[in-house]
Amino acid sequence: QVQLVESGGGLVQPGGSLRLSCAASGFTFSNYAMNWYRQAPGKERELAATISNTGARNYADSVKGRFTISRDNTRNTVFLQMNSLRPEDAAVYYCNVLIRTRHYWGQGTQVTVSS
Repeated sequence: QVQLVESGGGLVQPGGSLRLSCAASGFTFSNYAMNWYRQAPGKERELAATISNTGARNYADSVKGRFTISRDNTRNTVFLQMNSLRPEDAAVYYCNVLIRTRHYWGQGTQVTVSS
C-alpha cells in the first residue's frame, strides 16, 4: 500500500531554515509528481511546492525564492528545503501524491516559526 512518512519539522526562529523529508513506498516513485502541502490553524490546506516526475518544479508565490523542492529517486524520497522562514510559514506540512484519481497523504510534520 502507498505510504508517505514525513520528517524534519520542528521549532525554528524567524529567518532560520529547515529541511523536510518524505519517504515514499508502495508505488513506483519515479513515475509520479510529488507535492508538499501545508495547513496553518484555521486555514485551508494549500499547495506549497510540486516536483514532476521529470524534475520540473513549481511553487506557491508565498514561498517562491525561499523554498526548494527536490527528489531522490534512488531513495524514494522528496525533500523541501525551507530558508528564510517567517512566522506565517508555521503550519503542518504534508507530503502528497496523486495516483490515478486518489490523493495519498502522509501524517504531516509540524513546523513552528517563533522567536
